[in-house]
Amino acid sequence: MGNFNPLELILQASIPVQLVMLILLLASFSSWWIIFGKRKVIATARRDADDFEERFWSGVDLAALFREISAERNRVAGLESIFEAGFREFARTRQSKRTSGRVLESAERAMRVALNRELDHLENHLSFLATVGSTSPYVGLFGTVWGIMISFNALSNVNQATIAMVAPGISEALIATAMGLFAAIPAVVAYNKYSSEVERLEGRYDTFKEEFSTILHRQADMED
Repeated sequence: MGNFNPLELILQASIPVQLVMLILLLASFSSWWIIFGKRKVIATARRDADDFEERFWSGVDLAALFREISAERNRVAGLESIFEAGFREFARTRQSKRTSGRVLESAERAMRVALNRELDHLENHLSFLATVGSTSPYVGLFGTVWGIMISFNALSNVNQATIAMVAPGISEALIATAMGLFAAIPAVVAYNKYSSEVERLEGRYDTFKEEFSTILHRQADMED
């Protein structure tokens, strides 16, 4: 163990194995960048949903809440986006003297589009984590197989082969497998975690959409 030096093994590996290691290293860095970025995005979405639900169910006038949200300079996201899209379409179609059924249908369609847009934002880059998690071990294995082939091929010109002659080459090759696992494991864990959290947010968004549709339905009946 005292002579084990991963950096030295990497530098001594063949060019194809080094290219495999470079690909895995870039994939690992990219995965960690996405992991930390997605953590912030989902935490912000969860906090914004809590804040908006508290405001929405506090008894505030919906028209006043809509004007307040529309005046915000920051990007309207999450439940705010669904509410704004639904109320905007509801108010616009009511002014056109359409039937309540058509009004509610238009508002629900607008909220559904806003919900899908928010889900696309939350799920952005998750597919990359899934790809890294599923392919990195095989990429590393390819580097390992290639390195072992090179090591054994070098024995073809040797009269007497010993384990000491192939051990360094095999050690260099196995580094590729280790790097593949190093890239894959965090990506798989993060993908499963964030996918679950996105599903929970989707449930909250969909529940709010249905509840808000019911409120708009009652309001449309009162105005008819």
